[in-house]
Amino acid sequence: MEKAPKTWNEFFKKLQNEEFCLKLNDFLNKEYRDYTCYPPRELLFNAFRLTPLDKVKVVIVGQDPYHEPGQAMGLSFSVPKGIKVPPSLVNIYKEIAQEYNCKMDFSSGDLTYLAKQGVLLLNSILSVRAHQAMSHDTNEYKMFLARVLEVLDKQTTPIVFLLWGGPARKLKGYLHNPSHLILECIHPSPLAANHGGWFGNNHFTEANRYLREHGLSEINWLNN
Repeated sequence: MEKAPKTWNEFFKKLQNEEFCLKLNDFLNKEYRDYTCYPPRELLFNAFRLTPLDKVKVVIVGQDPYHEPGQAMGLSFSVPKGIKVPPSLVNIYKEIAQEYNCKMDFSSGDLTYLAKQGVLLLNSILSVRAHQAMSHDTNEYKMFLARVLEVLDKQTTPIVFLLWGGPARKLKGYLHNPSHLILECIHPSPLAANHGGWFGNNHFTEANRYLREHGLSEINWLNN
């Protein structure tokens, strides 16, 4: 059986000459040349840069990046400091505040603090045209995501997968390792969350309980 890569660099090296990756790279070169796309090209793999493979403890899967100026930064649900916190992230913060009976800083939507603790903030599609949600929804990105999930699934250290919303929940099909924990619920967007099923899910405390039980340090979800 082929050995799983130990680092993201190894992972990307193994993929770089595969046909779907070459096609994806050609597609991105053309899109970034001909259109305004987000995030900036240099932040496309920001999640992998900030959260090394051997440090991943929690995986949160988003859909595609925010598509308005200044928002996307290569981390799912995250926006840079100084950018208004998007509604889905507001609901994530509210749930953390409720679970930990604490105050969150709603003025900052930058989740780099989580990425550096081992939370892989992964978008299932890494790029988007300005103002056009899901405009980069390609088969090549689906194949790339499948490879990422397969590598994560092969990790021997326990990982918690937080799958929020229909598209994310479908990714369970790639996850078979009994060492990992899968927690799923509806998406935190107001459209879904305000109808029930998001608030009170206790995903953040449940994730930490699982990490603690397996001798791993917990995530500090608080941002202040």
